[in-house]
Amino acid sequence: MASKRRQHSAEFKFRIALAAVREVNTVSELASHHDVHPTLIRKWKQQLLQDGPQVFTRTNGQAPREEEGKENELYEQIGRLKMELEWLKKKAAPFE
Repeated sequence: MASKRRQHSAEFKFRIALAAVREVNTVSELASHHDVHPTLIRKWKQQLLQDGPQVFTRTNGQAPREEEGKENELYEQIGRLKMELEWLKKKAAPFE
């Protein structure tokens, strides 16, 4: 009978990858201690090193694309408000 594949949590992967980056123990030692294949640990370590800088680029849990969308929306609103202000100035000029 085939055994079910184990699924590891993101926290577990992060802890193991961080331990691999620290290089206190070898990958083989970590693999035997946590009962995980060394290839998986190397993969998690590589993923941590590649994606690590992106963790600090996000602010308030929002992706940069979402921030750009909000920024564009605000610029559109500023443009509309400027147009309304100019229209009101033009219409109010005869009353001054």
